[in-house]
Amino acid sequence: MPRPRKCRRIEFMPDNQYFYPQSKDFEEVILSFEEVEAIRLSDYETLEQDKAAEKMDISRGTFQRILNAARQKIADALINGKAIRIQGGDYEFVNGNCGGMGHRRRFRGGRNL
Repeated sequence: MPRPRKCRRIEFMPDNQYFYPQSKDFEEVILSFEEVEAIRLSDYETLEQDKAAEKMDISRGTFQRILNAARQKIADALINGKAIRIQGGDYEFVNGNCGGMGHRRRFRGGRNL
């Protein structure tokens, strides 16, 4: 039996969680909240991967895998004209400090648990 997934710590919840192309017929790509957080920390905040992984409370290798998956999905959406939906994942939302909001949301198989 595999080990349960550890919640990733995120500090940002996007206001816009759906982006779509101008064409009327399009598929969509689902980006998890932890993938958005990895993109934010690495590409927007320009943090080194070690520091970004520490902020998310995960290993550097896990951060690298999340970041690569997010970048591949974004590239797929841009190149193939797909919509991007941001939803789900295994994360713990922390607003400011660790005691902040501190609520956990888990997402598996198309629904929040």
